[in-house]
Amino acid sequence: MGTLTKRDLVVQISSEVDLVQAKVHEVVQKTLDLITDALAREENVELRNFGVLEVRLTKPRVGRNPNKPEKSFEIPARYTVKFKPGKIMRERVLSIGKKTKAVKAVKGKK
Repeated sequence: MGTLTKRDLVVQISSEVDLVQAKVHEVVQKTLDLITDALAREENVELRNFGVLEVRLTKPRVGRNPNKPEKSFEIPARYTVKFKPGKIMRERVLSIGKKTKAVKAVKGKK
């Protein structure tokens, strides 16, 4: 299991659509900038078949230091971004677990 970076996306898209990497990077970066700008305006971003990014305000809560549990402090309310995967993504990711269980079951029988 690895990590897919923005650079990896640019290289892969560039080779698949036969465009110069600089132009692909420009498009990918502009896409990310527009998503970030929309979230900063407290707008949800819905990408069909991928997922939804929602801006949410968390409630203030009490926090404790595990090393000094007798001391508590307030964690203020703040805005966060929540991601809800779309149906296709959710199904594809869930299928990983099914494959893993099948592999483990086969290995366990030997």
